[in-house]
Amino acid sequence: MENKNAIELIEIKGHIIDSLILPQIFDEIVEAGGEFEIVEFVIGKTNIDESLAKIKISASSHKVLDIILYRLQRLGVVPVKVKDASTTPTPKDGILPDDFYSTTNIATKIRISENWIDVQNQEMDCAIIIDENQIPKCVRMSKVKKGDNVVIGRDGIRVMPTERPREGTFFEFMTSSVSSEKPKRLLIKEIAKRMRLMRESDDKILFVCGPAIVHTGAKKYLVRLINNGYIDVLFSGNALAVHDLESEIFGTSLGISLKSGAVTDEGHGNHLRAINIIRNYGSIKNAIDAGVIKDGIMYALIKNKKEYVLAGSIRDDGLLPEVIKDVVKAQDAMRGKLKDVTMALMLATMLHSIAVGNLLPATVETYCIDINPAVVTKLTDRGSFQTRGMVTDIGLFLRDLTNELINV
Repeated sequence: MENKNAIELIEIKGHIIDSLILPQIFDEIVEAGGEFEIVEFVIGKTNIDESLAKIKISASSHKVLDIILYRLQRLGVVPVKVKDASTTPTPKDGILPDDFYSTTNIATKIRISENWIDVQNQEMDCAIIIDENQIPKCVRMSKVKKGDNVVIGRDGIRVMPTERPREGTFFEFMTSSVSSEKPKRLLIKEIAKRMRLMRESDDKILFVCGPAIVHTGAKKYLVRLINNGYIDVLFSGNALAVHDLESEIFGTSLGISLKSGAVTDEGHGNHLRAINIIRNYGSIKNAIDAGVIKDGIMYALIKNKKEYVLAGSIRDDGLLPEVIKDVVKAQDAMRGKLKDVTMALMLATMLHSIAVGNLLPATVETYCIDINPAVVTKLTDRGSFQTRGMVTDIGLFLRDLTNELINV
């Protein structure tokens, strides 16, 4: 057998058996070319007690060992001989040191003066800055300033893995993979149940929506959810709002009559005409106050004083006044409205779903509903592993969800 010159003793604590974290650790070690030996294993005696495992990892080189330890860190593994986190000042505004620690969306702690401190504003693909009050915070690369103390390397970093719900619900089992062949009515009932609990506890529910909601004629269901208090924050692009307003002014979406389904004369320009009308009034709210807009998604959001962010894109051929053109400013606006959001529904929008998924900590319950299974897969592959997916028509989903939540 090949000599193993690089050795590290690590430990993992928590509900590591029923959450299947321990098998993942073993798989990561073997797949990366290492070997393991369980040195100590203490199993919790009750359903509440945590378990503890100490594992000796052996590798053929320190390079291989580093790869293994990097992979294991996101699972909550830490060395037995733990050290305080190391930091180094940033050399310039917007520039990080080469060995900065890149965050995940999983809750993380930093060891400072032998104490484990929760990282604030947890978000993936950030650096961790320790401020003057010794508080660690996630900060985007573009926001770091020269001299900020950035956490580097792996020492003193503990990732707190999101454990699988211990009750083993039917919903948890059925949403373990992406498929169109699932009992959708049961899944929708479970989502509705979770939404009721969120509303009763005053937690916020975020909807991330694409324009297909208008095109499919499903906007009336979204409006009812807003009016009945099931949507607290809405993120979208220019298109959702434009076609919502087009449908209120002209009765069309992309020039197609929402009543008859027929193409209307000169209807291809109706969305531009709607934008022009709103721009003339200066804002959507002004158009509502003037009586031009009397119903719809934007009307419901504004009248119910719900928060929303409309982010522009390179595809937009005419922007509403409320649309944020600068993508960095749009990101910041979204971050500012995510406080207390505990549940997010991504509906028929790939780009916005991925973008918002990047901003959400793993503790936010996330559901992606799309007719295209690749959308759900992409969201999960890009780090939002907590996402549960359903492949279905967005119009049918919103209809059934609304019927579950609101007596009809």
